[in-house]
Amino acid sequence: MRRLLFPIFLCAVFSFKAQAQSISATAAPNQTIAGNDEVSVTKHQLTANGKVLAYTATSGYMHMTDENKKPKAKIFYTAYTLDGTRTPAERPITFIYNGGPGSASVWLHMGGLGPKRILMTDNGESMSPPYEIVDNPDTWLEVSDLVFIDPVETGYSRPADGEDKKQFLGYQEDLASVGDFIRAYTSRYERWASPKYLSGESYGTTRSAGLSGYLQDRYGFYLNGIILISSIMNFQTTNFEKGNDLPYALFLPTYAAIAAYHNALPQKPSDLEAFLKEVREYAIGEYSTMLMKGDRLTQQEKDQVADKLNRYTGLSKKYLAQSNYRIAISRFVKELLREKGQTVGRLDGRFIGLDYDDAGEQYEFDPSYSAAIYGPYAMAINDHLRRTLKVKIDLPYEILTGRVRPWNYSNVQNSYLNNSETLRNAIHKNPFLKVLIINGYYDLATPFFATEYTVDHMFLDPSLRNNISFKYYPSGHMVYIHKPSLVQMNKDVKAFYKDTLPKK
Repeated sequence: MRRLLFPIFLCAVFSFKAQAQSISATAAPNQTIAGNDEVSVTKHQLTANGKVLAYTATSGYMHMTDENKKPKAKIFYTAYTLDGTRTPAERPITFIYNGGPGSASVWLHMGGLGPKRILMTDNGESMSPPYEIVDNPDTWLEVSDLVFIDPVETGYSRPADGEDKKQFLGYQEDLASVGDFIRAYTSRYERWASPKYLSGESYGTTRSAGLSGYLQDRYGFYLNGIILISSIMNFQTTNFEKGNDLPYALFLPTYAAIAAYHNALPQKPSDLEAFLKEVREYAIGEYSTMLMKGDRLTQQEKDQVADKLNRYTGLSKKYLAQSNYRIAISRFVKELLREKGQTVGRLDGRFIGLDYDDAGEQYEFDPSYSAAIYGPYAMAINDHLRRTLKVKIDLPYEILTGRVRPWNYSNVQNSYLNNSETLRNAIHKNPFLKVLIINGYYDLATPFFATEYTVDHMFLDPSLRNNISFKYYPSGHMVYIHKPSLVQMNKDVKAFYKDTLPKK
């Protein structure tokens, strides 16, 4: 999940052709269909919170063409729609994707939002392979139809034969291809009258902020709500490089939360939320002032900041001095538990890993990804699509791929990707648009304080500041792998839908 520079808008807009035909759930497993789009349609039911949800799953390709009907790409998607809906207006629809760039929608699809999920321990650890898929009573299908989208070169989505994939791989290019898919699906399945939502995770939140403007300005496609899971809109907030001191302050509360979780602080706080409020105030106040002073700090000031950082991170005062009182994420994950011979995760700081030795500057791998979620989710999506949804595609399902590299940020020099202004503009144009931001306390990929900073600097009109709300969970980047957080997130999301639906 690399940091990206902000690209200039220079992108052809593609139209989509959506002429899906369906096959029955009783069709032979290897049956294919004629027509320009290839989809499998199956029927299912699920019990959620005492209610039986009968739903239809539509999974397959929608083909993109240009205005001359020349094939450009085929985008793979899976839609879950509740049966028995009488009119579009009575049923919301939510378009969902993950991030990367280069990630398929597998994490949200099989982790917490879809009607099935991979079984993990309640704390989010992997079970023994070959793993198990179970019904998900906390699915968002209870309150909205769901469309999971795999952008081009992720999942099964690919450019058309002979097409240059570069036309899809970049900030603006991605907004056009995903945004045009959303417009096409909405038209094909007659959902313009439905309340409309976006939900993305990680770089998917970057995509959502961009799409709030693209869809609104290009198609008059006005949204009721956006749900940002582990948000990043301003990449300066997470880019540790010389000359950019901002991340050191914005990561500090997350460092403190993780250190507290692992009992690595000189004194463990009795109230985590009160403790994190204190750390926030220090980070944005005294610590930010210290960072701005650079090497003009007096010895007394150095001693003071060493005392505070030791109290908030558990790192030794000697190590803090050696690092100029600036704690980069790559060092923190290795240093925090070095004496125990352990590392902590980037996606989720609750997880611990083991390296070849304890002397390195950085960890060898992220224990909250490679050792925790990759295997279970790979099994889950491949098995679910094949056996349950009857999708017969022999391509490898690209879960988190480098096929999207290089990601285009051409014609921009010395700048960071920051599209929070796009979201501000969309809200000012559509004051009914509400945003829910979901944050994990132990997420080092998109720290919660960095998100708060970004929103605080959007300068929304005071009358619209309450359009954005925050929720926090004792989990990491993928909040939903922690079962108690999944359950609470479901409650918070249901309340958000209720708050954002048209009042009758």
